[in-house]
Amino acid sequence: MSDSTNICLACGLCCDGTVIGFVQVGREELPVLRELLDVENANGEGFFLQPCKKYCDGCTIYPDRPKHCAKYECGLLESLEQKEIDFNTALKTVQVVKQKKIAIEKKLTLLQLDLRSQSFYFKMIELKKLYQSNKALSFLTQNHLDLITDLEQLESLLSKRFGVSFS
Repeated sequence: MSDSTNICLACGLCCDGTVIGFVQVGREELPVLRELLDVENANGEGFFLQPCKKYCDGCTIYPDRPKHCAKYECGLLESLEQKEIDFNTALKTVQVVKQKKIAIEKKLTLLQLDLRSQSFYFKMIELKKLYQSNKALSFLTQNHLDLITDLEQLESLLSKRFGVSFS
């Protein structure tokens, strides 16, 4: 197996809703994918929100996954394929993102913020907007400030290594 395949199998950040909020599904894929996923219909084409319900420590529908999923290449994968980084560096980057995500999720639970999104990606957009609109308010505790710092660090890492931004 190639390093590219191995990093994708070790990562899963696109499937778990960290770097992608939804997946577009083409018309020709709808009949098959509707049987596998909760596909929403919009103007004859479909989409489903992340995290993918068929992702559990790996894609459980890999041979039948949507074309969008099969074609997707994040910035980290591109850097690995272009030999700008090695496999161990890519793997460490994935681990750092996962640790930062866990820390953010713990702080979200602690702060009991009422975020509507299920996808981590969309939660981060929602959180970023919430804090931008309330930045000067005195309700921000040290836990809020720590969460903002974690969010900014994660977004910086995702932007630099994955080509993703929460905006």
